[in-house]
Amino acid sequence: MAEQSGAPGSCMDLPVKRPREDEENGVSAAAAMETEGDNINASNNVKEADGISSIIPGWFSEISPMWPGEAHSLKVEKILFQGKSDYQNVTVFQSSTYGKVLVLDGVIQLTERDECAYQEMITHLPLCSIPNPKKVLVIGGGDGGVLREVARHSSVEQIDICEIDKIVVDVSKEFFPDVAVGYEDPRVTLHIGDGVAFLKAVPEGTYDAIIVDSSDPIGPAQELFEKPFFESVAKALRPGGVVCTQAESIWLHMHIIEDIVANCRQIFKGSVNYAWTTVPTYPRHWCDWFYALLN
Repeated sequence: MAEQSGAPGSCMDLPVKRPREDEENGVSAAAAMETEGDNINASNNVKEADGISSIIPGWFSEISPMWPGEAHSLKVEKILFQGKSDYQNVTVFQSSTYGKVLVLDGVIQLTERDECAYQEMITHLPLCSIPNPKKVLVIGGGDGGVLREVARHSSVEQIDICEIDKIVVDVSKEFFPDVAVGYEDPRVTLHIGDGVAFLKAVPEGTYDAIIVDSSDPIGPAQELFEKPFFESVAKALRPGGVVCTQAESIWLHMHIIEDIVANCRQIFKGSVNYAWTTVPTYPRHWCDWFYALLN
């Protein structure tokens, strides 16, 4: 794998440790949670954003039916952006410990501090598993981080990306330039549209690698976890091609992982492989992938 010169680092340097809030204020976390319902933090003037559930005033708490009974919280320094597209609520805020944070429908997509763990794994696992990949397709991944990592491979001649929501691209370019820098590579062509429809229109055997950087399997990304989608992926890959898709968390979503394994083993006759890494701001600090060879 060859790296393009002048590429920015994947992660930013941020404080490793901070004092616990309850130690500073002499208030227990349980007592602080009783103040739920306040939408404005008087000291920071932080207003509750669409799609965010604020358990403790001035904090973001990620609550979702995808991980019932638990939540991960980050202290909010400032809300930088709030918007709503045709598909989802989009929020960017400055956190105390993880830099800027991108949130879609109340779920963290990336933070400046730990995005590298996700982007590098989902990209380099498949691209290093086949010789000299030349044509690569990214489904989703509107933040541009996967593009940044694909661009490090000197053998790659063409990089297509199909992202359904243009606001994700625009917001990422404005607030996460070190991530969205991938769009500046001349090999990249951006297609705004539905990834499922895009794949169906792709001529058979077009790509050496397809990377599916989707959000969770609810809302616009649900189809990207179903068998017909993987059949379209297989058709679009050349013989010996590879696909890599994010697969949630083994600690929370075993049923999703089992379905992906079953579908991929029926469609991809080369091999089906499981991988994981730690991403501190993802549920259970964990993220899984499957990468499969067509034959």
